[in-house]
Amino acid sequence: MHNAFRSPGKIHIEELRKSKVYVYKSRYETFRNNIVEYNKPVDASCKEDFEGVTFAFVCVDTGTARAEIFQLLTSMKIPFFDTGIGINRTDTGELRGMVRTTYFSTDLNQVEKNKVSVPLAEGDGDMYKTNIQIGEINALNACLAVMRYKQLLGFYHEANMDLINSNLLFDITDIRIAGDMVENN
Repeated sequence: MHNAFRSPGKIHIEELRKSKVYVYKSRYETFRNNIVEYNKPVDASCKEDFEGVTFAFVCVDTGTARAEIFQLLTSMKIPFFDTGIGINRTDTGELRGMVRTTYFSTDLNQVEKNKVSVPLAEGDGDMYKTNIQIGEINALNACLAVMRYKQLLGFYHEANMDLINSNLLFDITDIRIAGDMVENN
């Protein structure tokens, strides 16, 4: 159920008992080719699975898994985006929080600097991990990461290609985007 509310498309009752890997494959193979599913957690033992990968997106909800994936990707010199969402309830019951998209280049100094912005351990009190997922927040986070990636590729214009927005934050409370700037290496 945790994934059902952030999943694209209509939820079918028979999908609720299947691994999300197979559910997503069946959904996406209707408009994408050559999808290969891996029904296993990504950790340090997955080095062979990442041979030939030139870019990655990290979208996990546990800090310990994130830390292990970061170590794997940086050791293989694979640049990546990490995405994160932090949602909390106010005293009046409304939700507030941030959507984060952080770029990690192959420059180890930049990687260490940006690690400060991401949770690499388990936090407490985060509604995102304990409550029903919010589809539009998940979709927004994915869109921001993909748009930023396309900006890196030159598909979308970057106003100053000497700089790259390494840490993009979207505040859902006042619908505002902020970003840290670092030199692109």
